[in-house]
Amino acid sequence: MATTKSKLFAIIVIGALLVSSIAAIVVFFSPSQPTPIQTQTSPISPAPTATTPIRTVAVGECKEWITLTILTRHPTEILEKTRQLFLESDIAKKYCIKDLNFVQLPPGWWTNYIRNHTVDVAWGGGPTLFDSLFKAGVLRPLEGKLVVNAIEQIPDEIAGAQMKRVVDGKVYWVAAAIASFGFTVNKDVAGRLGYDWHKLETWKDLASDDLGLLMLKAGVPVLGVADPTMSTSNTRMYEIILQAYGWEEGWRTLILMGANAKIYSGSSDVRDAVINGEAMVGITIDFYGYTAQRLNPACIYILPKGETIVNGDPIAVTISTKHPEAAEAFVAWVLTEGQKIWLDPNINRLPVNPKVFETPEGRKRQDLYEAYLRTINAKAMQFNDTLALMYEDAMRLYFKATIVDVNDVLKNAWTALLKAYYIDRRIDEKTFEELKDKLTSLPTFTDPITGKPSKFTVQYAVKVNQILLEQPGVADKLMDAWREAARKQYLEVLKSLGG
Repeated sequence: MATTKSKLFAIIVIGALLVSSIAAIVVFFSPSQPTPIQTQTSPISPAPTATTPIRTVAVGECKEWITLTILTRHPTEILEKTRQLFLESDIAKKYCIKDLNFVQLPPGWWTNYIRNHTVDVAWGGGPTLFDSLFKAGVLRPLEGKLVVNAIEQIPDEIAGAQMKRVVDGKVYWVAAAIASFGFTVNKDVAGRLGYDWHKLETWKDLASDDLGLLMLKAGVPVLGVADPTMSTSNTRMYEIILQAYGWEEGWRTLILMGANAKIYSGSSDVRDAVINGEAMVGITIDFYGYTAQRLNPACIYILPKGETIVNGDPIAVTISTKHPEAAEAFVAWVLTEGQKIWLDPNINRLPVNPKVFETPEGRKRQDLYEAYLRTINAKAMQFNDTLALMYEDAMRLYFKATIVDVNDVLKNAWTALLKAYYIDRRIDEKTFEELKDKLTSLPTFTDPITGKPSKFTVQYAVKVNQILLEQPGVADKLMDAWREAARKQYLEVLKSLGG
């Protein structure tokens, strides 16, 4: 009998402690309270109010345990950390979520995958990808009270960039992290090559004769970039360049960057090449730069002066979810308590919710907090996201056809031109500039759709982009025409030099 009473007393005590803990958390995160300094036992969490009570579900009350399917562009280290932290959270238990199933696919596959499979959440890949998902009608508005309260903690904009896509008063995606775009330099490699890395300040510096001459000196490219059809972050950087310098000058810059570069299949490959010294400089999204700095102190991430933008990296619920309440609960967690994911030294991303820097974990990452402050105060350029989306698919395919696919011919023509002027002194400056202008101008091609001579102007790109959406099968014919026109132009420059 005494034993039974002791057990009963222990159960009552434990129950009281649990109720007290939950009450403390509810009071702590009520939006009507001032933001206090948080403690180890007080994580950021979606804020309940009098009208949005937290639903408490005991383990035994779960009639169905849910596995959420999350379509994502995030790398494995982020996904593993997310699974670990989320499944330990109260939110996972309250909404009977037993596991997370991550599906990693290239961005071009997302729309059809969502339409043909059950996908609860789309997460990561940049605003352009999520705007395309919105246009395709595969995103569900975020309307539950829990997720709305979490969204209210996120700034509407940072450094002029929208952190939420709001249409007719409904939020379709919200940023879960922020990012800037620039390049990462390996100072040790620059030193070995005798190059002053401080000269690298703008995108045009990556398209310079200097980097081409370094390529001749080293025997290999010293710049790394990625194929835009394989990298959404590099796609965004190419779009930044086209808007920073204007369409024609932007393409001249991109062509010479391609001529100076080794083109990698993905953005992480570019980052790794800079870290291990294979490349002196590579274009990177900011968190790849911060990771490079941590793994190799010789690396430094640089924001191009007045030529960068700040992006919100979105999260959303899709129309094919079978568990909208649980999916929104996951989104709410990512926007609040889950912001600690970005603080992990192996991840190094910038949170979108500044409250995370008030936590014990956040206070340990003053380096990331300083990077956050630099980013939100960065001198960002004006960027027309709507225009970029209007030509994005066409731009990526044109880059692939004219810079990636014929890179060997482009590189041969560029190095021959540099050698003829700077080393052999066979041509004068006027001839050099004329041939450089020819190498980088937009070539004329026969449009396979109309049969007429055309150039890849911004107007043409917008028109073709719409055609590609309606008739994706025409892509190969267009790329063939673009590729051969570019190859012919590069070979003409090479021939002018006796090649």
